[in-house]
Amino acid sequence: MLFLLVVNALVAGYNFGTIWAHEADIFRTWRLVGDSFHAVQAAHWRRLPYWVFAPVGIGLVLAIVMLWVHPAHSPAWAMWGSLLAQVVSGIFTGMFWGPWQAKLSTDPEGARSVYLSRILRTHWVRTGLYTANALIVFAWLYVVARG
Repeated sequence: MLFLLVVNALVAGYNFGTIWAHEADIFRTWRLVGDSFHAVQAAHWRRLPYWVFAPVGIGLVLAIVMLWVHPAHSPAWAMWGSLLAQVVSGIFTGMFWGPWQAKLSTDPEGARSVYLSRILRTHWVRTGLYTANALIVFAWLYVVARG
């Protein structure tokens, strides 16, 4: 089961990197693309299933599976904390960022859209949740490795 935890740590690290890329660069760069905004966003959306949605889904499945299948000495706070961070992020994405992204994709204001402004003002919450997840999973791996 240590193998599953290592895979979980790799996925958490990957998701940490992609969420920070969105936070620090991708969404902020959208402000600069002007008339090409919708073409840039459409290209971004075409890539999301592969480099965001699939790894996020894998991370969530691993968090659920590892409640039952986990290495010895796995702390309950880590198992539940990892799941909680991902579930809360998913709920907030469904309530806020997902609908805002959908509205942004049809907003004629493009880079000047109120929806992009909302995303830029609040996306740090999702970034924080995926950062917390990565730190929790890395700490979990450390605890298990120490035995």
